[in-house]
Amino acid sequence: MRADVVLKLIHDGKEWIGSNDSYKIRGESFEVLDTNLIDALRNSGEFQQGEKLTVFMGYDFDTFPTWLRQYHNHYFNRLVDIEL
Repeated sequence: MRADVVLKLIHDGKEWIGSNDSYKIRGESFEVLDTNLIDALRNSGEFQQGEKLTVFMGYDFDTFPTWLRQYHNHYFNRLVDIEL
């Protein structure tokens, strides 16, 4: 499956943040993050209303402490299907 939008995902201790060169979306939960994502994509003018998109959120593994990386070959990624 090909993603229409790819975001780097981090947690800053308070909020989840999905970002790339065009977007920076925040939310205290995944539910809020996804709602804010839909709003940002709708308001971007880049996509049509009613368009179905797949958004890949890849966790930025560089935010893990170096000593923990040997125990986690990945943390997690998200694939979100949305309709604008």
